[in-house]
Amino acid sequence: MNTPKPHGLSEAERLAALETYPIEDGDVRKKLDRLARLAATVCGAPVGLVSLVGSDRQVFVGRAGTELAETPRAWSFCDHAMRQEACMTVPDAGRDERFADNPLVTGEPGIRFYAGQPLRSPEGLPLGAFCVIDTKPRPALDSEQCETLETLAEAAMAILEKARIEARSRKLAEEQSWQIEHHRHRFETLADAMPQLVWATTPDGQVDYLNRGWREFTGRPLEDSYGHKWLGFLHPDDAEKTAGVWSESLESRKPYEIEYRLFRHDGQYRWQLARGLPMLAPDGEILRWIGTCTDIHDQKETSDLLAILSRELNHRIKNIFAVIGGLIALTVRRHPEARDLGRDLQDRILALGRAHDYVRTDARGEFEPHPHTSLKGMLEALLAPYGARDEARFTMTGQDIAIDDRSATPLALYFHELATNAAKYGALSADDGTVEIALSENGDDAELTWSESGGPPVLPSSENGFGAALIDMSIHRQLGGRVEYDWRRTGLVVRAIVPRSALAREGNT
Repeated sequence: MNTPKPHGLSEAERLAALETYPIEDGDVRKKLDRLARLAATVCGAPVGLVSLVGSDRQVFVGRAGTELAETPRAWSFCDHAMRQEACMTVPDAGRDERFADNPLVTGEPGIRFYAGQPLRSPEGLPLGAFCVIDTKPRPALDSEQCETLETLAEAAMAILEKARIEARSRKLAEEQSWQIEHHRHRFETLADAMPQLVWATTPDGQVDYLNRGWREFTGRPLEDSYGHKWLGFLHPDDAEKTAGVWSESLESRKPYEIEYRLFRHDGQYRWQLARGLPMLAPDGEILRWIGTCTDIHDQKETSDLLAILSRELNHRIKNIFAVIGGLIALTVRRHPEARDLGRDLQDRILALGRAHDYVRTDARGEFEPHPHTSLKGMLEALLAPYGARDEARFTMTGQDIAIDDRSATPLALYFHELATNAAKYGALSADDGTVEIALSENGDDAELTWSESGGPPVLPSSENGFGAALIDMSIHRQLGGRVEYDWRRTGLVVRAIVPRSALAREGNT
């Protein structure tokens, strides 16, 4: 008995393809049985078989006229037939040297005649054969019988291929279902481990997921919060606004953020910071909304308390400025000889008060009444008594520079001294005198240049007075900068070079 050789075919590839067919499927076998019975009838043979050849056995996945379910591959006629280009016919196996000593010929069922049409996968791999068998020698099939056997073989492969595709689809669906369930479980585990309340909605905003934290916070079944019922847990004063903000986010597709009070199981309404983002498909369509609620109740109460304290402190600081000014005025009235000195001191106190008003902050770090972080803005307020809003007298050029509450006081003293001196002795003492304030940034430094023109000639002072000492203290000691003087005949030019980091905290620049 001869065993056929692969003739260059990849046996491993063939067997791998064979494994993808669901040959144990009962419905598939019933359909193949009917085809085998039809082939036997058309060909006038007692037996019809649909055989798939494995690594060491051939299995009859469709059969008629025999109870034989499989045989060793070494006995297989179909192993030879599947490697042919067309139907293989053996008129008398007992006289064919390939099969004469085959146990299926010498013993039961005593095969003599065999005709087999090869079965090939869509990839062209040989899988087995569709055959008819007789126990008597007989001539080859006629042309109609051969054509019918070929057609039935194609039908058998169509049934097998359909079953393979369906099996693959089922397997893929199972894998996808497992992956979805796996990701869902991971998400829910992560969401339950988070300290926030986690929620998710459908694309139109209907809540359909809430984590364990939500249930524990509200003390109610999650079903009581699905859809739009979660709005019922909000403080009555917050519900309408929250619903409106949520609707706006749904329409605009922009991130959702709001603070509201949420009912807790112990009867307390606690402040929450709610945030949500849309999950987008590749085409831009919203798949879901996912968000969190973070408890900010304690921080909010602390912030409100500190805001009250901050406002009270700001009020008291203003009162202190007023008291100091009053004390100076009272002292000057009792000591008229100190009137000029007292007026200068009062002006400095007023300058400090204006700077404080400009950049005062509340406990939340917010500027009141609006974010005054502009040096130009502070200078306009500070120098208003000197005509800073009169463009014929004052001009400010260059880029604006950010400041904060730390740098406002020394800057106010610096520019106030310059303005006071200019009003007494410099450009502002003359009707046509002007002042230009140029602001610029150079690397890590800010340059603040005060240039006077149109005033009386100025000469360098032979001694450093209190004003010069105040300027040095403000720029050098408090801000870590330096001051350069240029005593030009046309007017005094003073340039302060200050580290930008000393003017404003990081994040305010």
